[in-house]
Amino acid sequence: MVARIQIATAVLVRDGLVLLAHRHPLRQAYPDCWGFVGGHVEPGESPDQAVRRECLEEVGVEIHNPLPIPMTVHDPVLDMRGFLVTHWHGEPVIAEPGEHDDLRWFRPSDLADLKLAHPESLPNILSAVQVATG
Repeated sequence: MVARIQIATAVLVRDGLVLLAHRHPLRQAYPDCWGFVGGHVEPGESPDQAVRRECLEEVGVEIHNPLPIPMTVHDPVLDMRGFLVTHWHGEPVIAEPGEHDDLRWFRPSDLADLKLAHPESLPNILSAVQVATG
């Protein structure tokens, strides 16, 4: 059995909007689509530690109190761990232009119209965002 690739991803929510990063068209995995900030869990790292590191590396923010949320991914190679994030320090920017070429805030109702890396996770994401925004 092949070991699954652990991924930790953050759903950043502010003022009822959700932050998504557009994956650079030259990326090998899931090019030219929208996704959440995150990436591989490194050896010896927990998903919580990985999502904190990835947010700092990719968008330059230090996140606080990431809350685990369920993620559904149809790729059998991936073990996706999602985190809802409503508190952070810093303003999100594209810190790794080779990874992402755009960063935008979207209304949750607009997410279904986007080309998402993992659209199957959308119901879980929308439920978490609804809880976060009350």
